[in-house]
Amino acid sequence: MASFLKNRAALKRYAWLSITAAIVNITLKGGAYFLTGSVGLLSDGMEGMVNLAAATMALAMLTIAARPADEEHAYGYSKAEYFSSGAEGTLILIAALGIGVAAIKALFAPRPLAQVGLGLGISLVASMVNLGVSLSLSQAGKRFQSVTLESDARHLMTDVWTSGGVLIGVAAVGLTGWNRLDPIVALLVAANIVRSGVGIVRRSVLGLMDTALPPGETDQLGRVLGMYRETGIQIHALRTRQAGARRFVSMHVIVPGAWTVHAGHRLLERIEADIRKILPGVTVFTHLESLDDPASWDDVTLDRESEARRMSEDTGT
Repeated sequence: MASFLKNRAALKRYAWLSITAAIVNITLKGGAYFLTGSVGLLSDGMEGMVNLAAATMALAMLTIAARPADEEHAYGYSKAEYFSSGAEGTLILIAALGIGVAAIKALFAPRPLAQVGLGLGISLVASMVNLGVSLSLSQAGKRFQSVTLESDARHLMTDVWTSGGVLIGVAAVGLTGWNRLDPIVALLVAANIVRSGVGIVRRSVLGLMDTALPPGETDQLGRVLGMYRETGIQIHALRTRQAGARRFVSMHVIVPGAWTVHAGHRLLERIEADIRKILPGVTVFTHLESLDDPASWDDVTLDRESEARRMSEDTGT
């Protein structure tokens, strides 16, 4: 647990990296806009403001998520990361709205661009900064199972791709003189940002709703438990959920009634150890039951009382 919290605390330096990159991008892209007057570059710069707000939120939530469990939060603070991810997705959608409004205005009142070459060069440097930081955050997010860093990395990579589109659009305006192409590109950027924002918000909502572990991890879990089922051990009421980087697995393990408490306990210890080998940052809850006790089959569902009531109604007792 101490190692887990230490890793979570170490993630804050990546949030600071993201904040630094956002400030550099705002400065560079803002300068590119003032040089060229391109609404496409303005849209790119506005996303830099979103990056700064999102990175600041990520730093705050990662700080909270690194706190150890206490009496009021017995399962820890891992879910704080979903608030950061959700806020980032929402900010992305707001930025897309602002870009869309600016682009529509420019579409009906286009204006010629100035110093296109210099503006493109500055914006290209800013995009390379975002690319490097995005790759770094993506690696850290996968390594430490951080939904916050993964969301930030995807957001920055989206920024890289949209910046590429903006650069191509602005360059095309400079070559063709067709000024309406600039706001058209900005509208395409806004649409792509909406897609990214919706995906990030959706993932955050699923996390807050205690969604089960992803299929790849549940398949691994199934293979481990399958080895025990082959020996005659029965397992039911299996449930999984994820809270940030922390995973939770619970199950009922049913053994012959003649087993001693010691034998049953040793079995549960082996099962839990095998699960921890395949799922990092997992907390496993096991409940031992007897094959010879009919009550062992009454609590398969989440709400045992409701299940007992339903069975009683089905049997008419």
